[in-house]
Amino acid sequence: MNYTISQIASVIRSKPLQQNAAAVIGHILLDSRKLLFPADSLFFALGGPRRNGNSFIPELYNKGVRNFVVDESLPEDVALKFPEANFLHVPDVLQALHLLTAFHRQQFKIPVIGITGSNGKTIVKEWLFQLLQSDFNIVRSPKSYNSQVGVPLSVWQMNSENTLGIFEAGISQPDEMQRLEKIIAPTIGIFTAIGEAHGEGFLNIRQKINEKLKLFVNSDVLIYNSDDPDINEAVNTFNNNVRTGDAFRLFSWSKKEAATLRIISIEKENAKTSIRAKWNELDVNFNIPFTDEASVENAITCCCALLELERTPAMIAERMPHLRPVEMRLELKQGINNCSVINDSYSADINSLTIALDFLQQQQQHNKRTLILSDILQSGKSSAALYADVAHILEQKNINRFIGIGPEISRQQHVFASIPETVFFSSTAEFKQQFHSQHFHNETILLKGARLFEFEQISNLLEQKVHQTVLEINLNAITHNLNAYQQELNPGVKLMAMVKAFSYGSGSFEIANLLQFHKVDYLAVAYADEGVELRKAGISLPIMVMNAEATSFDAIVQYNLEPELFSFGILGDLETYLIRSAITNYPVHIKLDTGMHRLGFEQNDIPALCKKLQTSTAFKIQTVFSHLAASDSRTHDDFTGHQAIAFMQGCELLQRTIGYTFLRHLANTSAIHRHKELQLDMVRLGIGLYGVDPSPAMQQQLKNVTTLKTTISQIKKVKAGESIGYSRKGIATKDSVIATVRIGYADGYPRILSNGAGKMRVSNHLVPVMGNVCMDMTMLDITGTEVSEGDEVIVFGEELPVSELAAWAQTIPYEILTGISQRVKRVYYEE
Repeated sequence: MNYTISQIASVIRSKPLQQNAAAVIGHILLDSRKLLFPADSLFFALGGPRRNGNSFIPELYNKGVRNFVVDESLPEDVALKFPEANFLHVPDVLQALHLLTAFHRQQFKIPVIGITGSNGKTIVKEWLFQLLQSDFNIVRSPKSYNSQVGVPLSVWQMNSENTLGIFEAGISQPDEMQRLEKIIAPTIGIFTAIGEAHGEGFLNIRQKINEKLKLFVNSDVLIYNSDDPDINEAVNTFNNNVRTGDAFRLFSWSKKEAATLRIISIEKENAKTSIRAKWNELDVNFNIPFTDEASVENAITCCCALLELERTPAMIAERMPHLRPVEMRLELKQGINNCSVINDSYSADINSLTIALDFLQQQQQHNKRTLILSDILQSGKSSAALYADVAHILEQKNINRFIGIGPEISRQQHVFASIPETVFFSSTAEFKQQFHSQHFHNETILLKGARLFEFEQISNLLEQKVHQTVLEINLNAITHNLNAYQQELNPGVKLMAMVKAFSYGSGSFEIANLLQFHKVDYLAVAYADEGVELRKAGISLPIMVMNAEATSFDAIVQYNLEPELFSFGILGDLETYLIRSAITNYPVHIKLDTGMHRLGFEQNDIPALCKKLQTSTAFKIQTVFSHLAASDSRTHDDFTGHQAIAFMQGCELLQRTIGYTFLRHLANTSAIHRHKELQLDMVRLGIGLYGVDPSPAMQQQLKNVTTLKTTISQIKKVKAGESIGYSRKGIATKDSVIATVRIGYADGYPRILSNGAGKMRVSNHLVPVMGNVCMDMTMLDITGTEVSEGDEVIVFGEELPVSELAAWAQTIPYEILTGISQRVKRVYYEE
């Protein structure tokens, strides 16, 4: 559905239009990097912690965007610079976005399911889609789009073809839900499980439930689990005090007492669960292919929704066994022939395709980008219109090669003529028959397929075979942690991200690509060869090299890297090289030693340094910096203060001598939030980016980034008194069950964790290491746990923090993370 810009101006209560009142809007744009349809996009210039959306207007205007919603900080005479643009001035850009999407929602009279809770929202939404897609044309939230900006983007998808909407809503503080309620306007409400997630903004669990219930102030019915005492009490209070006197209905389910859907029995056997229930005196019995408690509860919630939508018990019994796991993450893996493979093959619709293509576009390690896409099923559009839209998106995203799989996409292959290289197959089987590994070389490949096409068969062909010990890196968590520290920054402060030592063990270009996409200002590496690899992978950000050597000057200059100068020796060597190469004003960084006593010019060196820099034309100083020795320690705050004074004195003298300005940076991860007065012009973010901060308060705000996991190779029963491992260091004190897992000190698991010093998590149990850690294997005492060979083992991660493992190993998280061997394959994912 399209609207004229004058209609939109009226809806969002903006000031009069500047130019073309007849302009037609079909798309909302919030991120300048995700532009697909310039001509009919309306850009909402939202403010952020570091940037105002107004700063992206020139870039978007040059790309063809002509319609903008801006706040009143943008001068009205700005139209003179952009003569063809419409500017809608509003007091609050986010509120304007909410007003427009709420108006859009009002145009549709279809049933809409609104889902909230702490856990299970996305699973319930996706399972409802699986269960109901044959009955309805469904519009739903992409992925986990449930925030103050995610919900508007989700609801904007609604069109005249849809017959059912399913949207999630999440909040992190009071007074957010009533805004989302106006946008979703659910007719059917679902409250899933409640938990501690995002609880920081609420006084207690009851306040959080009450706030979430505001989503249902105008709903016809609310589905909930009355066995949860907090939810049950809050819902009944809501029903009696808020919805009193209207036609609001409660649809409860319970395993314990009378409810709309009364659960009679739950039996688990052989990887399936059988559920028997009563509803309106009718038997409702069904099986699901899951046994975990969360899946059982989510399936019961879905059953209630199906009954509310008048699906029969027989339909429910037929459909529930076909529920599939919901893959909520997109994975980046190393592929054959130096390829990178992005596996997002659990679903195919145009919205999730756009999200996956955004991730593909972030990847700069290869010049060639390939998309393998299946038929898109049940889009609500004609095939011609659907694939014309897809072709336009692929053209905007600069896809070099397109492989279409499926009968319908093959029939529409003519619309993809603008893509340089295309090939089509009627089925996955046909693709496999004609597959040859040499057809894929030095490219980034995105797999996007509907479940029906079983693209896991294609991913098995394309992905490099890996050791079963893997380090998973959550890219969403890195983005979250970056934002957490950015919110601590004073206005105008820049950020340098430390990606040395393989990004603290997490990866090279994979992390740098993400940081570049999120517009950090600088990267820093330890050695020139790390910077060279980033440049070869397409990273264009400025890169500081912290340990420059004379032997690396050729590479530094060739790849436009910026060396740190920390002594007169390295300064003289670089000056000689630059003069011989006829290079002037080469960008460099000066390091001062203010008390760390590792690298850097000491205070008594600064006068001579000033004299040298004053007479040399070889250098252009980009930044001057120093390293705080103990910024995380309150005990050493006085010493930190002395370092800061020495640093500022050194910078002042250098500034006066060279006659031009440079950036100053002193604050590292801890100092960013503990010593905000030392943020100066730029900060250096290191270990905090990867989810570790010495401050408990800051640590609570961070998300776990890395999970090291392996699998059980073999399980043995050992009698009391028998030994386990080399040197017979492990002796069973009783009859025991021992699991050998596929990780050892060659993978980076410290040998000091032998003989019970270390533990791993197996089947949600913490079990000790038995005997000595071997080069490639480690033995665990799993006595009393129910596990099988091949089961997953967590070495560290969300439930077993790397800081805890580091404490057992009598070291620090830095050493553990950077010590993970390169033979341990990294798997990158976005949720």
